[in-house]
Amino acid sequence: MYQVLKLRIYRKHYVKLDKLSSAVNFVWNYVNDLCWQMWRRKRIFPSAYDIHEYTKGAGEELGLHSQTIQFIGEKHHQSRKQHKKVKLAWRTNRKDAKRKSLGWIPFKASAISHVKTYNTGKKALKSQVQLSCGKEKLILTVYDQYDLRRYNGFRTAEIVQDSCDDWYLCLLVKVEPKVCTATSEVGIDYGCKTAAICSNGDKLETKFTQQYAEKLATAQRAHKKKQARRINRKIKNKRADATHQFTGKLVKENRLIVAGNVKSSSFTSGKLAKSVYDANWFAINRQLEYKSRRAGCQFIKVDEKFSTQTCANCLQITNSSPKGVAGLGIREWICDCCGQLNDRDVNAAKNILRFGRETLAGGSPIL
Repeated sequence: MYQVLKLRIYRKHYVKLDKLSSAVNFVWNYVNDLCWQMWRRKRIFPSAYDIHEYTKGAGEELGLHSQTIQFIGEKHHQSRKQHKKVKLAWRTNRKDAKRKSLGWIPFKASAISHVKTYNTGKKALKSQVQLSCGKEKLILTVYDQYDLRRYNGFRTAEIVQDSCDDWYLCLLVKVEPKVCTATSEVGIDYGCKTAAICSNGDKLETKFTQQYAEKLATAQRAHKKKQARRINRKIKNKRADATHQFTGKLVKENRLIVAGNVKSSSFTSGKLAKSVYDANWFAINRQLEYKSRRAGCQFIKVDEKFSTQTCANCLQITNSSPKGVAGLGIREWICDCCGQLNDRDVNAAKNILRFGRETLAGGSPIL
């Protein structure tokens, strides 16, 4: 099992990384043009091995590791097959270009080594990672919130740039799966008002876009692009942090997690689009999938049909239960059959958990 560690790089390395990313873009554009010309003339596409034959020996001139150039050729070949395109987009780091390509510098295992980790007196540690770039050795200083001393070697590394021109080191490491000792089970109902609510009452609120909407609109009207990008990054980071804390707590405390199979694409073409994008259901599911595998618990998705209308206490659908678009405003309702006062979302989450248990017990296909 593998995990990606994302560490922010100190600003003192940014000038060097800009030069290396320019060299990577040069190799990418050369490979892109090579594949295009071979298709035009011979109607064939070169394999990753053929691309390596054309780029062999260029590492010393460009200041890149030979396996970095191989990685670029392999990535180009993989992307072209995946997207089924004859020619991919060109990469450029010119600031005056219409669309600047964000920096990207890949490395393989043989070009990566951990130098040392030491305490700076603050919450996060500081580490140094050595990367081979042709004849030179690049030693990067990074903010280490993971403590790299716990990991035995790195599989791959990629240095990436975000929209605010900050650089990050992404390390792929191998981790051992844990054994789940929790005994609880939980169901999750997704929504727009509350991104996710559990059958035990826990909620996830992710309406950070509305929180910063006024500041973002002011920056955009003033054409302050850099400030707008930083506000967008702040919204993204806050949403990701809240989601990670929510999903991390779930996989730590439960042995079974059941979620509804709601699809965000079904709601992004109407008035609910902004709220759906803010809810970030896809990211919640993605995090629960890989975190549950790592923690040793089970995560499944089930059909949530009639989960809102059915009373979780007596399992009956009555006239008082909320139905259709007209019932979206009903947040609490009393069951006519058993007299139970039901919270709309918590009731749905309890039914989703019941659907998951029945699915596992009956052997029905899991969505």
